[in-house]
Amino acid sequence: MTDAQQTADVTAGTSDPEPSGPAPVPLLAPREGVPPVTADAEAFAEVVAAFAAGSGPVAVDAERASGYRYGQRAYLVQLRREGAGTAMIDPVSCPDLTPLGDALAGTEWVLHAATQDLPCLRDIGMVPTRLFDTELAGRLAGFARVGLGVMVETVLGYSLEKGHSAVDWSSRPLPEPWLRYAALDVELLVDLRDALEEELRRQGKLGWALEEFAAIAAAPPPPPRKDPWRRTSGVHKVRRRRQLGVVRELWTTRDQVAQRRDLSPGKVLSDAAIVAAAQAMPADARALAALHGFGHRMGRKQLQQWQEAIDRVRELPEAELPQPGQQVTGPPPPRAWAEKDPVAAARLTAARSAVTAHAEELRLPQENLISPDVVRRLCWEPPAEADPEAVTSALRALGAREWQIEQTAPLLVKALATVD
Repeated sequence: MTDAQQTADVTAGTSDPEPSGPAPVPLLAPREGVPPVTADAEAFAEVVAAFAAGSGPVAVDAERASGYRYGQRAYLVQLRREGAGTAMIDPVSCPDLTPLGDALAGTEWVLHAATQDLPCLRDIGMVPTRLFDTELAGRLAGFARVGLGVMVETVLGYSLEKGHSAVDWSSRPLPEPWLRYAALDVELLVDLRDALEEELRRQGKLGWALEEFAAIAAAPPPPPRKDPWRRTSGVHKVRRRRQLGVVRELWTTRDQVAQRRDLSPGKVLSDAAIVAAAQAMPADARALAALHGFGHRMGRKQLQQWQEAIDRVRELPEAELPQPGQQVTGPPPPRAWAEKDPVAAARLTAARSAVTAHAEELRLPQENLISPDVVRRLCWEPPAEADPEAVTSALRALGAREWQIEQTAPLLVKALATVD
């Protein structure tokens, strides 16, 4: 029995024997209190030694300063392991955690929503070879809500503190309530992992989960996005090429300023302001100042900086202006299929229906049963002979895991055959 389960039993035994309503969910507190933040080489070496000597899986979490700072770097790393307790490390003072990553080589890491934290952990030398993702495990097990707080409460019967998830973790010193919140994020992760493993085993899905976890651990870093400026919110309102050029130039200038000042780009200039300037194409800084997002609080030097970006686009030759749409490398948007290829549209409808029904039977989200993009690509360009072997090969080439292929290939073969 885990410490958490023992504490839960004691709490249950001391509750009111005749409650007037649902039993209150106990608020979790760190078992050993809030540990000091590791912020120097000597303390870091002690953490490395303690965690290397610990046993079992290691719970790992990271806090970023999204919305405050440029990029997605980690500003606090929390770990917990049997025999080592909880540690919280300041990656600003200890920027290279490679020795800790090496000490945990081969150990299973337990993370919640692993793909969110792995990039920033990789940047500081923390790369797992094995992991267990409690959020993904919850999805595969059929839980409707898979946030960490909800999962801990639903599965383990404890309530986590709320309210500090969106704070500026780059602040120094970090307030004690924030540190307590951060410590609690790893307090019961291993307990949650154990309970979810048992539930997945009971449902016959543990093998599926292990395949998913292995795929996450083995995945390379994603390539840089092509034309990231096209993700500017509201860019669909901008139609003309020169106006799109203004969006691109303002986005690029903003990104350079944000990186230099280590600020979230949205704090430098909002997406709405970029789109407003592109639509208006102001002739000078005074006209720019009248637009949404360029108000009286913006200094003359800043206004001139943005106006110069707009003026640069005015001078560009037509050939250097961006095209209205992104180059599509895969199938077109499904809404266009009926016009472009009615047969492919019918294949997609049949395939989606079959996959959705099977996902409901298995009690897991359709996108976890198989990626919607994989289904679209298969239906847009199906194998010449849509037999089980060809469909299996196509799914594997598109990145589907073996358990996904086993569950969906027969359905997709039937869907393709029904239409053809």
